Amino acid sequence: MNAMPEHIAIIMDGNRRWAKEHSLSTNLGHKEGAENLKKLVRYANKIGLKYLTVYAFSTENWKRSEEEVGGLMLLFKNYLDDLVKAADTENIRIKLFGHIESLSLGLQKSIAKAEEKTKNNTGTTLCIAFNYGGRDEITKAVREIAKDVKEDKIKIEDINEKLVSSYLYTKDEPDPDLLIRTSGEIRLSNFLPWQLVYSEFIFVDKYWPDFSEKDLDEAIETYEKRNRKFGGK
Repeated sequence: MNAMPEHIAIIMDGNRRWAKEHSLSTNLGHKEGAENLKKLVRYANKIGLKYLTVYAFSTENWKRSEEEVGGLMLLFKNYLDDLVKAADTENIRIKLFGHIESLSLGLQKSIAKAEEKTKNNTGTTLCIAFNYGGRDEITKAVREIAKDVKEDKIKIEDINEKLVSSYLYTKDEPDPDLLIRTSGEIRLSNFLPWQLVYSEFIFVDKYWPDFSEKDLDEAIETYEKRNRKFGGK
């Protein structure tokens, strides 16, 4: 029997299909998904979850239509600005990771403001993977390690799993105990491939806008009943 997970990761999938089933635009589906995230983060904070990491925008999502991508960027900026306004009462800490430097300057400023404003909050840490790709993250880490070896900052024999982890975006957070993916899809989609090697997986046959506090409770209860062996007997 496990205790409540310290860190839950979520692939928030199904906004577009939810919108289609409700005869709504794609951007309204994403807006509903963002509202649901607000609700779930507050609930995670209420039940004492320490870390919640969500997959908000992947490096592959740039392939979508210009209209959809533009809507997502505006929605995300507004979402961050709203979180900052509620920072003092929510006590939630915000952290972003991914290719942030390639985003618009306005969005970068909103990200920096959200992180700075909430850095001393002691409730749930909401980690948002935005413009993120798992293989890209590992490739970036390899380049940085190679550079430091070349500059004699580290030795080749110093390279181990702990050192590699220290070069990843998530170096300051524990690996997720539990991964939840909504919409019925059963794959990682380039999300945290290094960090999820020993996580428990739960796939939920609901679109993200319909994923509720009760669904999160049920996922946690399922996790608590599992026997995590970490490669042992």
